[in-house]
Amino acid sequence: MTAPRRSARVPKHPLDCHERALRLLSVRPRSRRELRGRLLRAGFEADEVEDELGRLEAVGLIDDDAFARQVAEHELGVRRSGRRAVADRLLSLGVERATVDRALEDLGDRDEDAAALELAEGRARRLGDADPQAAYRRLVPYLQRRGYPWGVAHRAASRALGLEEG
Repeated sequence: MTAPRRSARVPKHPLDCHERALRLLSVRPRSRRELRGRLLRAGFEADEVEDELGRLEAVGLIDDDAFARQVAEHELGVRRSGRRAVADRLLSLGVERATVDRALEDLGDRDEDAAALELAEGRARRLGDADPQAAYRRLVPYLQRRGYPWGVAHRAASRALGLEEG
């Protein structure tokens, strides 16, 4: 017995593929893969979506390299995330690994120890008069969640809490 054939989804909004893509891009920049997924979920045919993505790439409205650099700059600069967290974020947004690596390389070497220490000092101030060991046990995982390796997180937390000279 064969499964019943499903008909193509009817778009929820009567916009054509081009209009829908432009609306999605007007909210925020998106990777090619992310935009492709959104358009397919909206009910547009795969051929139509691929044609539209090619058109948008040709005029520069989709550029995964520029998108990756922009997200990486924001994550590193504003959110003060570690390189691992930046890479994970870009991969989750549909950017290919090679593009992620190029974006991180383009940003150059950033002193992760200094960035983690700055973040740890700000967070330590919010922990107030907590026991230094308890604060340390909270601060290291916080820094690791922000994408810093354990060694970097350990050094930054220790210095921020005055547990280690440095």
